[in-house]
Amino acid sequence: MGMDQKELRQWEARCTQEEPPRCQAACPLHLDARGLCTALAEGRVDAAWATACRTLPLPGVMARICDAPCRAACLRSGLGGAVEMGALERFLARAATRTPPVRPLPARGKAVLVLGDGLAGLACAWDLARKGYAVTLAARDPGRALLARHGDELPEAALAEALAALERMGVALRTGADPSPALAAREDDPHALPEGVDAVFADPETLSPQALGLGEPDALTLGTTRLGLFAAPLPAGGAAGAPPSPALLAALGRRAANSIERFTQGASLTAGREREGPFDSRLSTDLDGVAPAPPAPLPAQGADAAWARAEAARCLRCECMQCVRRCAYLEHYKGYPKTYARQIYNNASIVMGMRQANTMLNSCMICGLCETVCPEDFDMGGLCLTARRDMVERGKMPPSAHEFALDDMAQACGPDCALARHAPGQDASAFAFFPGCQLPASDPGAVERAYALARAALPGPTGLLLRCCGAPAHWAGREALLAQTGEALRADWLALGRPELVVACPTCVLTLRRVLPEARIGTLWAALAGPGAPAPGAASGEALAVHDPCASRHDPAQRQAVRELLHRLGRTTVEPALTGEYTECCGFGGLLDAANPALGAQVAARRARAAQEDFVTSCAMCRDMLARAGKRALHLLDLLAPGEEPDPAARPAPGHSARRENRVRLREGLLRGLWAEEPGPRPAHEALALTIAPEAARAMQDRRILTTDLQKVILHARETGRALVDAATGRHLASLRPGPVTYWVEYEPDGAGGFLVHKAWSHRMQIMGGPA
Repeated sequence: MGMDQKELRQWEARCTQEEPPRCQAACPLHLDARGLCTALAEGRVDAAWATACRTLPLPGVMARICDAPCRAACLRSGLGGAVEMGALERFLARAATRTPPVRPLPARGKAVLVLGDGLAGLACAWDLARKGYAVTLAARDPGRALLARHGDELPEAALAEALAALERMGVALRTGADPSPALAAREDDPHALPEGVDAVFADPETLSPQALGLGEPDALTLGTTRLGLFAAPLPAGGAAGAPPSPALLAALGRRAANSIERFTQGASLTAGREREGPFDSRLSTDLDGVAPAPPAPLPAQGADAAWARAEAARCLRCECMQCVRRCAYLEHYKGYPKTYARQIYNNASIVMGMRQANTMLNSCMICGLCETVCPEDFDMGGLCLTARRDMVERGKMPPSAHEFALDDMAQACGPDCALARHAPGQDASAFAFFPGCQLPASDPGAVERAYALARAALPGPTGLLLRCCGAPAHWAGREALLAQTGEALRADWLALGRPELVVACPTCVLTLRRVLPEARIGTLWAALAGPGAPAPGAASGEALAVHDPCASRHDPAQRQAVRELLHRLGRTTVEPALTGEYTECCGFGGLLDAANPALGAQVAARRARAAQEDFVTSCAMCRDMLARAGKRALHLLDLLAPGEEPDPAARPAPGHSARRENRVRLREGLLRGLWAEEPGPRPAHEALALTIAPEAARAMQDRRILTTDLQKVILHARETGRALVDAATGRHLASLRPGPVTYWVEYEPDGAGGFLVHKAWSHRMQIMGGPA
């Protein structure tokens, strides 16, 4: 079953990218300092001011008197000093040429009385008026205390404009009188509010709860024993005798406005208010590589445009995005895990398999890098894999997504490639060398040489087990196929007497531990680096960059064994920026190369650029993906058991047809050379000799058409006579649909018993009622 809404929310909650920056969370009013600084650093003064106006009550006042408590939480603090937000706000209040108009919501039909002339009362009136409440502000002299405390920063004209804005928003100002009599108890109901009033807020600078004869108000809701009356004690100042923080006072008024809104709507006064006022943000920001940058001295005449722009540019624009910056897949789709979780949920639950969404979830490499770098351990690979399994289970996964890779796995496990034998002359195996399916496909000679190394290094008879571990089925979400593959593997392992498996592929190590948990599994590299291995050699050749396969991310012993072997070979090594547990995928993992070849090529090219030196790796597929991207790359076995190639780092990656042929030839060669057995006959179509034109070869590689596919088409045409012939050129055109794909070939006899292939293509479309 797919994820439900509860599971979706759990996934989404683990991604912190949408968490506010620490400065915004620490601000009692939650000013978007990041957005403000971004706009101001770009010289967009009015846009920065609009950002402030969206959050601040009475922005022309608050921006001038804000005490910037956010600075204590600023991550720039330890890297040159916190951003001077207070000075930036004051600059904007002076320099902005346009203040966005305030557009209150439609009238609510509710009346609120605000008593007092302090900042909390003004802020409460402002917020309630914006929400459509009919507000009356009763005060002796609104804002006069602000002028007394902040006269140097707050011009009288700015306060007058703020009061005028309140009146434009519909606030009725009753000034010049003591507001306290408005709360005198009514004879008919001592606990009732004044006539025609739905709620009251008493400003703490004017009317304290004690002066009103009330007990201590609720700290969260500001509610009192008198229903509908909200009050608060005065916040403490920052230092002995210091006035209260303007930001805290304004936030107190906002809290009162929120409580009054809930009260008048009959909603809960307490639910979902954990993040009103300052709170701790879960947002994590990576500061690696961030250089210290102290603020420029503030000009004597105050902040000017040049200073403000430079200071705003010091903002780190705090965000997480650690996984996106390191993962080519996440970067390509221009989002972050929380957004992908929603897309995957919608794809599975609503559109049920939209092609674009399928491509997105099938393009994840399931390599574990995102989970490793994420402070909350968000595993995008696990999410994508779960979605793949769900789509497979419900029959919504298009077969084309992974079909070629699964056919490749089937060939590696089939009778032409799979092999389970004790060592020559032995009838038992203490160990069994397991090279995986990609090393035989890439470099069959290396498998033969590695098997010889293993037999010489291991302290007991060492058999050979050739087949695929089942990783493609796992990546494709085909759990039943993975179990079936695992059972066949287990049968071969049991037939060899349950030997310890010595594995040359990091992905196989992971998968074998999954499908054969009862087996002892080690790596070829650990075996070769163990006791009795050669002593370190002299420095030899240029330095090599070590590429750790992503499957070894959480296997430090395997990675260390590789480095130990390189050291003993006398090779100098360097590490790319992302290495070890933070290594990048080569572009093959998770079947990315099968589902999205273009992105797979981009990922490989990105990794190829990670080092100037030639790469060396312990994974055959990593080596070939890097080589395909144009990077010189060695497999570790090119150094441990070199063949006859003069420059193995320049060896091209075999194409799809060559990879499958290499597996077949390896098995045949091993049977003949080590066990003196003659392999069975090859299929008749493989006897056809084909010469393939370069254009056709490129199309075959891109479209995953194999040489054997073309041989089948041409043999079928010869046997049935079903081919079109161009009388002018002598070229033949034939097709065959041996499975879900139709293959077409344009060819001609080459005059030597073989055929010259000019073009090849394929499609899945089938004309119903037409020929098969």
